[in-house]
Amino acid sequence: MNIFDVIKQRRAIKHYDADHELTDHELRTLLSAAALAPTSFNMQNRHFVAVVDQKQKDQLQAAAWGQEHVRDASVVVVITGDLKAYRRTDRYLRNAPPAVREQFEPLIAQFYEGNDSLLRDEACRSVGMAAMNLMLAAQGLGHESCPMIGFDPAQVSKVVGLDEDHPPLMLVVVGKGTKPAWPRLGLLNLEELVSIDRFGGDSMSGEIES
Repeated sequence: MNIFDVIKQRRAIKHYDADHELTDHELRTLLSAAALAPTSFNMQNRHFVAVVDQKQKDQLQAAAWGQEHVRDASVVVVITGDLKAYRRTDRYLRNAPPAVREQFEPLIAQFYEGNDSLLRDEACRSVGMAAMNLMLAAQGLGHESCPMIGFDPAQVSKVVGLDEDHPPLMLVVVGKGTKPAWPRLGLLNLEELVSIDRFGGDSMSGEIES
């Protein structure tokens, strides 16, 4: 399927076939696609908890204020930030040329150490890009998905055993949809979204191609 078709067809689906299961190969393909999303300095500052056990999904449903698609989807992927990833350069630079390691390691420490807001922002960026990869991969495999921020982070952390350095920043459910998405609520035009060279300057005209 053409990547632009995948992007246009992806919608947030809220109703799933509770009996549908992903194969191990499908789950591996989805998580591999998510893991290929870029991160600053190659930190890979996110962790994926793929929940397929029904009892675990039921507990996550309660932590997500009873939303049924958490219970019925084939998998609920809890995507966490890793707020201390920047310290473990031996982990994510292990295959880098020595010259790159010598250059990156002091830069990383200087850039992130003691800057909690930047670490949180960086984790949110990494999780967001990984989530988009995951959803587009699901669409490409013929499945549906839905990104979620409607949950109690403390309860989700308790259900899947997260520590304080791994906040749950997003849930993504994937499965076999049983109802189509609502019609789009409306997209802003390009001139409302785009500036060329300078904010508020020249723009483009026309509707988003959807």
